[in-house]
Amino acid sequence: MGKSWITPFKKQCFVTLGVSLNVGAHGMTNGYAAILIPQLRLPDSIIPINDGSASWIAAILGFALVAGNFIVPTIMAKYGRRTANIVSIVTMIVGWFCIVTATNITALLVARFLQGSAMGMTASLGPVLIGEYTSPQNRGAFLATISLSVSIGVLFVHTLGSCLHWQVAGLVCACLMFFDLLIVLYSPETPSWLSDQGRYEESEKVFRWLRGDNEDEELKRMIESSMITKESRAAVNISESFSKRLRNNLVYFTTTIQKKEFYKPIFIMVHIYTLSQWGGANILAAYTIDVFSNVIGNKFDIYLMVITLGTQRIISNAMAVYIIKKVKRRTMLLATVGINITACLTLAAYTYLKAHNMLPFDLPIIGVLLIHIHMFTIATGTVPLPFIIAGEVFPLEYRSLAGSISIFFLSANFFINVKTFPYFLQTISIYGAYLVYTAIVGYCLLIAYFFLPETKDRTLQEIEDEFRGRPLSPEELKSTQSLTANSYNQDRRCSAPAI
Repeated sequence: MGKSWITPFKKQCFVTLGVSLNVGAHGMTNGYAAILIPQLRLPDSIIPINDGSASWIAAILGFALVAGNFIVPTIMAKYGRRTANIVSIVTMIVGWFCIVTATNITALLVARFLQGSAMGMTASLGPVLIGEYTSPQNRGAFLATISLSVSIGVLFVHTLGSCLHWQVAGLVCACLMFFDLLIVLYSPETPSWLSDQGRYEESEKVFRWLRGDNEDEELKRMIESSMITKESRAAVNISESFSKRLRNNLVYFTTTIQKKEFYKPIFIMVHIYTLSQWGGANILAAYTIDVFSNVIGNKFDIYLMVITLGTQRIISNAMAVYIIKKVKRRTMLLATVGINITACLTLAAYTYLKAHNMLPFDLPIIGVLLIHIHMFTIATGTVPLPFIIAGEVFPLEYRSLAGSISIFFLSANFFINVKTFPYFLQTISIYGAYLVYTAIVGYCLLIAYFFLPETKDRTLQEIEDEFRGRPLSPEELKSTQSLTANSYNQDRRCSAPAI
């Protein structure tokens, strides 16, 4: 009677909190550069920096993301989702403590690399954990907390930086991650992974703890599917030699890369991920103070402007969760990115005219308004939509491989974008940077306009058939199932669903 208030929904909230706090560390880590770099530039800084080292502090996350993204699938598959989550949190905590104790640039770069690796792990892990923990009726809302958590993380660290020294702010972030670690330690392993490992009694126990006794049909289907897959894998391992499995895998890979349903989604997502990285989210998180200083000068309280922008991002991100349910993907992408391009062009014109004293009147509020419009398009379009589209355009059979290839381009663009921004400010100024961003985003949007199909309210099979140009024949379907019997289950569980 005393525990009747602890409902399955509240248990799902508890385990999701452990995931969301970890995902929120993405925002804290990326946004931390905006408070770290300006303080390190002060004359009395214990670690003096120049523009080159400052750009490395912000951009090294892009390298590390790739490392984390390739490490985590093995941990997830072999040791479990919960273990992988613990590894990512511990890595992030170590990174924060390395920052707190850093006395030179090398230590800072090592710390940022550790943080970026943890971010790469969580990027793939977070959606999988939430998807396997939560019930179907709550899953969409819980998955929506991922992008919202990132926005809250950016605002949180920017607020800390407005009133605390960068080392103290880092210590606060480390303590928050330690609290997250405690939540995860008290969270169970996911029922899906336990079932996949043949630990059916534990899987059923955890499933009922999370879901109650009203979803027996899903539990039954999950265990039956795991049993069949486990038997199929065992049969393949027994009947085939290593050399034969190697030849089959090579044939499978060679055949796969020639399929339209494989390379077309990758081509599209490379451009959409590029669009997302050059749309302005990175510079407004990592170089917020620099952007405000170059656009409006120092006539306002810059830290107040930073906090206000972070608040607006959270509100806009929350709005996007509702809008995405109602509006078609292509329509929303074209509309929000179109406004993004317009905002960047207007910012370029405004800052150019201001720099050359050509404005008939100079009202800094105009620059503030333009930056907020820019952020609105980021929070509602260029940040959430690419991850949603990525979860829909990749066929299930290839999602792990195709997703990894696409994420590599996302990480590369992240690094180049953040690394080059200080150089742009020195050479072509803020208005030149905005023109470069406009050109890149405009080109990527044009590719999306011609090649991206509408994915809302369509099954993955329908989308795959459109890329292929026809449905699979029964013979092709049978061949595909035999080729992927040994790898399909791992790909399906290790791939990230739409956010």
